[in-house]
Amino acid sequence: MAKKAPNPIDKHVGSRVRMRRMMLSMSQEKLGDALGLTFQQVQKYEKGTNRIGASRLQAIANILQVPVSFFFEGAPHSPGGHASTGMSEAPSPAYVSDFLATSDGLSLTKSFMRIKSSKLRRRIVDLVEQIAGDE
Repeated sequence: MAKKAPNPIDKHVGSRVRMRRMMLSMSQEKLGDALGLTFQQVQKYEKGTNRIGASRLQAIANILQVPVSFFFEGAPHSPGGHASTGMSEAPSPAYVSDFLATSDGLSLTKSFMRIKSSKLRRRIVDLVEQIAGDE
């Protein structure tokens, strides 16, 4: 039997759980212990392999100190939804949460925010944009 691909919403919610957990410097094991689960189950939630039930999502939100709505911010629209709002041309903010869900993205963001000088931060952004090249 072929493996079913994770639902995009489940994947998004899982990546937001991972991002928030990493922001708090919490291990998968610690989150799993707080939920009465193994770290492998937390891993499956974060990858979107396993769907998170409503009561469990509420528990995760409490542990990670965010409202449940946090996990759905920037979520992809489901097919058949109201995608024809004229805003479908706008890029999804999901790339930001995907970036922040990586250890490099989180580390870079934390370090960047510790730079006191706004002029220096702006120069770093300019440098990175130059290195990356224009789109």
